[in-house]
Amino acid sequence: MKIIKYLFEFIIIISLFCTFKIIGLRNASYIGGLLGKFIGPLFRSKNIIKQNIKTALGDLNKQKENEIINGMWTNIGKTFSEYVFLRDFKLNKTNFSHMKINGAKYLNEIKKNNEAVIFYSAHFANFELMAMELDKFGIKCAAIYRPLNNFFLNPLMEYFRMKYICSNQIPKGRMGMREIINRMKDGYSVALMVDQRVGEGPRVPFFDKPAHTTTIPAQLALKYNFRLIPIFLERKEGSTFEMTIYEPYKIHKTDNYDEDVKNITININQVIEKMIIKNPTQWIWSHNRWK
Repeated sequence: MKIIKYLFEFIIIISLFCTFKIIGLRNASYIGGLLGKFIGPLFRSKNIIKQNIKTALGDLNKQKENEIINGMWTNIGKTFSEYVFLRDFKLNKTNFSHMKINGAKYLNEIKKNNEAVIFYSAHFANFELMAMELDKFGIKCAAIYRPLNNFFLNPLMEYFRMKYICSNQIPKGRMGMREIINRMKDGYSVALMVDQRVGEGPRVPFFDKPAHTTTIPAQLALKYNFRLIPIFLERKEGSTFEMTIYEPYKIHKTDNYDEDVKNITININQVIEKMIIKNPTQWIWSHNRWK
């Protein structure tokens, strides 16, 4: 049954991708946003989304809650439609300036010093553009990603990511961890999302409620003494974005490794919390983050 389901999903997605490519980026983004808003809720639990919003933001009035949910689905739909235009984003062929970068001075500093760092963010706006912009800027970087469950669709998404986002794509997992370490030893920076639930990760406070959280950034920062750099990506009008590079910071190291990992991870979660609060309509609330 799963094979049939994945094949059916693959055929539908390829058909939509072909349609999006034909009608162009602006129209595709608009239609993708509508599809996300009206079809997206059919595939995810409304209760989980509402509970997640309540956990993070407290009790909101119905209007504000719906604004966040509709904004999330619209953004997901737009992001989905933009995959077939990644080449245009990469080559700046969108006929408009699609990305404004705040804090470029930090990237210039890293590039000038040939420094390896750890970039981290969460699934905001079109999150795929983060690693792409770092690569376009000339940052020697490897991106960590989670392979899709759909084995028909995953090779296509890996092709998009390696061809147009960042050629150094590393899948999550034990084998991936070895590759990350090898890349870092070769002077590569690492870019990753830290907001997804990681079953094997420890429970760390996230909006004051324990949540399984990745400790990879903390472990790597402690092992290699790399600086950490938060990045916030926000969708503006249509398919235009603003990416904010925050000031790089060094981690505080003590003689207690486990406690250091915990404290660094808590700090990272707190940074992500502030980003979510800044624009809650563009974070993906549909994951069962506090399961």
